[in-house]
Amino acid sequence: MSLCTMRELLDRADKSNCAVGAFNVANMETVRGVILAAEQTETPVILQVAEKRLAHAPLELLGPMMINAAREAHVMVAVHLDHGNSDPVLNRAMSYGFTSVMFDGSSLPVEENRIRTSAVCKMAAGQSVNVEAELGVVGGSEGGPARQLVYTDPAEAEYFCRGLPIDALAVAIGNAHGHYKGVPHLNFEIVREIHNRIAVPLVLHGGSGISDTDFRKAIDAGIRKINIATANMDAQLSCSRQYFEYHWDNADFFELTDLVVQAVCATTLHHIRVFNNREPLDLINRVQGA
Repeated sequence: MSLCTMRELLDRADKSNCAVGAFNVANMETVRGVILAAEQTETPVILQVAEKRLAHAPLELLGPMMINAAREAHVMVAVHLDHGNSDPVLNRAMSYGFTSVMFDGSSLPVEENRIRTSAVCKMAAGQSVNVEAELGVVGGSEGGPARQLVYTDPAEAEYFCRGLPIDALAVAIGNAHGHYKGVPHLNFEIVREIHNRIAVPLVLHGGSGISDTDFRKAIDAGIRKINIATANMDAQLSCSRQYFEYHWDNADFFELTDLVVQAVCATTLHHIRVFNNREPLDLINRVQGA
């Protein structure tokens, strides 16, 4: 149990045709809520933080908290740096004990992306750290300017992964970070073709806002890691707004803290049950609405 590598979880997920939930955290309440949900469902998870969020959640504070939470958890938990693109931050995450890092070279030409990713793999291998890469451009914004979607090309993905010792590949199939503008339209055929061409586990970024039905379609097509960030941030905001609406004059900080943890837990619980790909979706939604 406890702290493990991302690849361990992805390989287990592949054998069970499910996906591992990778939940971005930004404070103690998010960490507690995610771990609570994982333990309640006895399901492994990934705790992660994106490099561009470190201005608000410093790595020297949040990183050790994530590692200790994983070590104390009653389920397997991997700790991951999301969307890393600078060597100093990648190195710091590894030094804190993160078990995987993502190098996001998706804005680079394919060959340069491959060279930079290879260098990160060499750096990580000496510390037994897994590496996630990205090919294609996931739309939306991950704490920076919005980016235009560029679909991942299956043939290019096959070339990119040839001889490159990565442990996961994030693909762009119509997904986007942040809040979707309208209903997302995902190209599952791209996932299926890439899954058939390469042995590397595939990752779906921008999970918040994708329907449960589409999550299941993505998993059946070959997705093995799904990132969730915005949904849990929204849960914290919504919980806080509701609390202050009724308790503005007699607010209690610790009462609010516990409610925020429970809000994150509830959102995470739902995603875990969907990603486990076992229960019918109508049953999951009936239990949630009860």
